[in-house]
Amino acid sequence: MAQVTLPSGITIEYERRGSGEPLLLVMGLGGQLIDWPVEFVDRLVEAGFDVVLYDNRDVGLSTKTDWEPPSVRKTVISMLMRRPVKGVEYTVDDMADDGAGLMDALGFESMHVVGMSRGGMISQALTINHPTKVRSLCSVMSNTGDRRNGGISLKLIRAMGLPKPPGSKETAVEDSLALWRHISGDHFDADETRQRAEAGLERSWYPDGVMRQAAAIGGSDDRTAGLRNVKAPSLVIHGLKDLLVAPSGGMATAAAIPDSRLLMFPDMGHNLPEPRQDEMVAAIVRNTLRSSAGDGA
Repeated sequence: MAQVTLPSGITIEYERRGSGEPLLLVMGLGGQLIDWPVEFVDRLVEAGFDVVLYDNRDVGLSTKTDWEPPSVRKTVISMLMRRPVKGVEYTVDDMADDGAGLMDALGFESMHVVGMSRGGMISQALTINHPTKVRSLCSVMSNTGDRRNGGISLKLIRAMGLPKPPGSKETAVEDSLALWRHISGDHFDADETRQRAEAGLERSWYPDGVMRQAAAIGGSDDRTAGLRNVKAPSLVIHGLKDLLVAPSGGMATAAAIPDSRLLMFPDMGHNLPEPRQDEMVAAIVRNTLRSSAGDGA
């Protein structure tokens, strides 16, 4: 792993694996670069990609900002009421600029971009705001920022209550297990989830960053109009059992992007289940080849 400092002053921790077509992986809310399933990254490398993973600002080993985010209660209520979150100091667009800056720092004029959850939002913004930098887009279990689609399921709220501020470091692993047990669809692996949570806790524990990132999502604009102008070949992947970002978010994303492809799995929740990864990677490869063909075939 290594670090680069962008002209904005943001320092980004990243890892690079493989060789071939350059591909940027953009992680979701509170997730670190180590949270990408190893077997998923291995499949991308084996498929012939030069894979770059990175920690977004306010997570992992990248820059930690110091502004006071709105309370979790205010953020959640604003989102449930479909209102923008007030008082944010950066948005998804700023985080997309971080991704573009990382490309520049590594010497890439353009890359294929794959983002999951909040990382899908960042990837969409990167494609909209820096179109020449994105060879192809894959948005996984995400939404367009239109607050009418892709919201948290009432079933999840009934099961776990309204989202709360991050607990203590001592309870973080069990808190993570409780959440992933509900949102993993038909593919919850308690041992793997525990190992990932423990590794993340050992590498970096920064709950304030999660709250800032959540507020940044809520304070960001609807990307639907911008997505209608996307020219990059685009693939949207979503699980029909996703309780954290409703499947309507993926459907709305695919509907907004011209000539996009939509791949939905009936057994998938808000995760990248190993039994579905071969199909996902094959679809990503096909989408990148559309970029090479240049004809949207």
